[in-house]
Amino acid sequence: MVTSSDGASTVAGGPTLHIRGTVLVGPTETLDEVWVIGGRISLTAPLGDAARDVRTVTGWALPGLVDAHCHVGLDAHGAVDQPTAEQQIRTDRSAGALLLRDAGSPADTRWVDERPDLPRLIRAGRHIARTRRYIRNYAAEVEPDDLVAEVLTQSARGDGWIKLVGDWIDRDLGDLAACWPPEVARAAIDAAHAAGARVTAHCFAEAALADLVDAGIDCVEHATGLTEHTIPLFAERGVAIVPTLVNIATFENIARGAEAKFPAYAAHMRDLHARRYETIGAAWDAGIPIYVGTDAGGSLPHGLVAAEVAELHRAGLPTDAALAAATWSARAWLGHPALTEGAPADLVVYPEDPRADLGVLAAPELVILRGRPIAG
Repeated sequence: MVTSSDGASTVAGGPTLHIRGTVLVGPTETLDEVWVIGGRISLTAPLGDAARDVRTVTGWALPGLVDAHCHVGLDAHGAVDQPTAEQQIRTDRSAGALLLRDAGSPADTRWVDERPDLPRLIRAGRHIARTRRYIRNYAAEVEPDDLVAEVLTQSARGDGWIKLVGDWIDRDLGDLAACWPPEVARAAIDAAHAAGARVTAHCFAEAALADLVDAGIDCVEHATGLTEHTIPLFAERGVAIVPTLVNIATFENIARGAEAKFPAYAAHMRDLHARRYETIGAAWDAGIPIYVGTDAGGSLPHGLVAAEVAELHRAGLPTDAALAAATWSARAWLGHPALTEGAPADLVVYPEDPRADLGVLAAPELVILRGRPIAG
């Protein structure tokens, strides 16, 4: 809880905060206390004016959680208005997710950057998909000859990331199929890298994965199609995955709705779903970097970061690894600091130790964003 020097409960903006108890500053490093001074982390006690009004927070503190795959400004039908998008990101904030990678959205969310009360948002521009090979109103849809040009367009809209739709149902085949010829994918990824952007790709199935790795992809979303043949490729090249297991749980509903018209696709989705934990567990065992992402903002609600951490643990990630996938490791991967000297004070305080029970993550006691305690 937060208390002032006279013991009165308070949630106020901008005070010097004394965080004490157990501060988890890294996967194996804890401190008994840190301070928040001027909105930043300090490992030493304040002096002078900063020491005159110190408020104390007691509990188990973590860096602000990371949702590395969500969609702010998007719902099942396409772009949403600003009030709806704000409610989405506020929901993430309440769940303790203070660093978000938006993995594709048609909405203009630059206004978020002007709001110090909202989580930090890293954008991937708009999804890039083949014509009529993705969800309506979501993507910039192009054919292979125009992919490189669209990658350059979206790199200007994003914050160092590009999102390709690597596979989707091919209605002529009646099943999931790769969207881009290998040489086109390579040219697009090379162009993105030259523009200073990393590239990720939506992939449910098996077919596109080896070609995308050979093309130099940096990350794959979902990755349910990983096999004993492609897992070593990902591990060797250091290609990360963001499994979004809370979204993979919807595969049965997708299959049920499609099986009358596309039985092979329905059967494929059910198979991917049935082996999802085995697949992600094998990826972890092989050393593939894995990060937390919820896929919120399409058909799923925001605020599911704790549920995804629990799913990764169920898939075989040890507790410390599942926690790291939403905190220190994810922040380092996205280029943002954790609880280090001088870092922005984005942290979450819990009443119990999340290392003993990951379920604790579902109920933050206090969220501190840019040094300010947030209520609701």
